[in-house]
Amino acid sequence: MIYHIVTGDMAAAPLSEALELEPSIQGKVVVIKDVLSVGPLQKAEGQKFSELRSAFWQDVVLSEKNAIEVDDLERLLLTGNELSKNEDAKIWLWIAPAPADICTYYWALKYLGKWVGRLFVVNIAGLPFLDENGKLIFPKSIGEILPKELVKARKLSRLVTPSEIEIDGDEWEKLMKDNAGIRTLEGAKRITSRNENYYDNQLLAYCTPQFQKASKVIGQLLAKTNIPTGDLYLGWRLRKMAETGLVHIQGDINKGLKDFDVKMNDGTLML
Repeated sequence: MIYHIVTGDMAAAPLSEALELEPSIQGKVVVIKDVLSVGPLQKAEGQKFSELRSAFWQDVVLSEKNAIEVDDLERLLLTGNELSKNEDAKIWLWIAPAPADICTYYWALKYLGKWVGRLFVVNIAGLPFLDENGKLIFPKSIGEILPKELVKARKLSRLVTPSEIEIDGDEWEKLMKDNAGIRTLEGAKRITSRNENYYDNQLLAYCTPQFQKASKVIGQLLAKTNIPTGDLYLGWRLRKMAETGLVHIQGDINKGLKDFDVKMNDGTLML
């Protein structure tokens, strides 16, 4: 039995299809839905990590209908328990060159590192794949790869060595100590902690003296730059910037990005 750990539903979809195509890697896909490259990592005394992350995403999403529940840690620990029950079970960590994926990798090693000899990694960084038109691409996400190409990627699987478990496992402790708002990928597996306002100047650059839909501002920014946080996080930053007077907002911020408008403050200076 192979437990395939992957970050995000978009990556899980083609991976699930790939497992159906190739009997040798069939198993269970364990999806880490949290984006661990943003938000706080240090929990308060008596607080669970899942409670910390749930509260953060509740503030980001502002969902009044459904409470946000982040239960990735519980599912990760359950996966580890399955290895204790089945000596033949293994874990494959699928990672792409994206900060969320690398953070998941470091985080998973902290809790699964004891399974030496049964942990494998599939790292697609810098490797070419074929798209649906037969052209070479260098994907930044596993979700960009066709299922049949992911079947080929199984050959990239390699054992995580004891030294990697020790060294890489310490990286999560460092990130928790930093407790930064944003974690960026600087190449290979090097994660750098950044302040939560790290992308604010880029958001300001797409704000104008006239009100625009927040969705338009963020859409233009994401179309021109490679910011891996996602639109919901950037919308949260716009709201935080409005609280400090960097931008003005009108409309209902408790709904979606299309429900409130944003414009620059005439006296705003770049951070």
